[in-house]
Amino acid sequence: MKVAILGAGAWGTVLALLEAEAGHPVTLWARSESAAAEIEAQRENRRYLPGRKLAPGLTVTADIERAVRGADMIVVAVPSWAVRETLSLARGAIAAGAIVCCASKGLEPNTRLTMDAVIAEESPGARVALLSGPSFAVEIAAGLPAAVVAASRQVATAEEVQEAFSRERFRVYTSDDATGVAIGGALKNVMAIAVGFSDGLGFGSNARAALITRGLHELGRLASKLGGHPLTLAGLAGLGDLVLTCTGELSRNRQVGLALARGETLPAILARLGHVAEGIGTARTARDLAVALGIDMPITHLVAAVLHEGKPAREGVAELLGRESKAERG
Repeated sequence: MKVAILGAGAWGTVLALLEAEAGHPVTLWARSESAAAEIEAQRENRRYLPGRKLAPGLTVTADIERAVRGADMIVVAVPSWAVRETLSLARGAIAAGAIVCCASKGLEPNTRLTMDAVIAEESPGARVALLSGPSFAVEIAAGLPAAVVAASRQVATAEEVQEAFSRERFRVYTSDDATGVAIGGALKNVMAIAVGFSDGLGFGSNARAALITRGLHELGRLASKLGGHPLTLAGLAGLGDLVLTCTGELSRNRQVGLALARGETLPAILARLGHVAEGIGTARTARDLAVALGIDMPITHLVAAVLHEGKPAREGVAELLGRESKAERG
């Protein structure tokens, strides 16, 4: 299988390594010509994945049409807000019937669409898939075990992605619920910021567990409204990714919440991180989507208010904890 990976961040580089080490010819696309040249010359992505040498079958380019031309599978691993633009640059070279698999987790800001819907609009002749689940790139690069899910409305497409990525220490399950998988991957980042607020304010393990559980409820509520299956959110792309992102020290979104609780400003936090924290943009988009659909999503509203409206984290969490009690399934 000829594979193109669009996006040379940590996650894109790891996925390219997995495919190249399995013997597939792989081209990794970097937006910047200087970055592509540097990675190719050094045979290492020193900015995002230092110390991990590229496999011999992996080439790097800044020419997106060259990267995708003739590819059987194209994996998109750019920030969610850039997925449409990236695919539009590649559109003329994507072969009819190729798999376009999105490994990005978010909602498109203006349209509020899930990533599979964005792919369907920009690559109408492609077979659409998503790759999601609890997966810190640096741990996978180090050979540590992980399990993810390949989702597509076409079962055969999900199975092809599963076969392409499955390794002894990288287990891939399949799902036909692309909507549920997309919502789980996007919203868990928002919940991780909320848990970061709580932990940073010293509210303890009980509050963390409550936020994760009620956050899962919000994920399921939104997924169901959009046509997804609530049980999908009990799987790897929902609960699995939620727990990892809310509790793992490698979680950028959790780090954003912790830093805001300490009183740091968002620009300063982002400058220090040096990586994209998808939950920042997704919080506002998901909040607006919830309002449009008439869904109660209080944690999402809290995070959006703190990030984008200047509400202090302590005040927001206090308001959340002070909400009127109701039935758990309500």
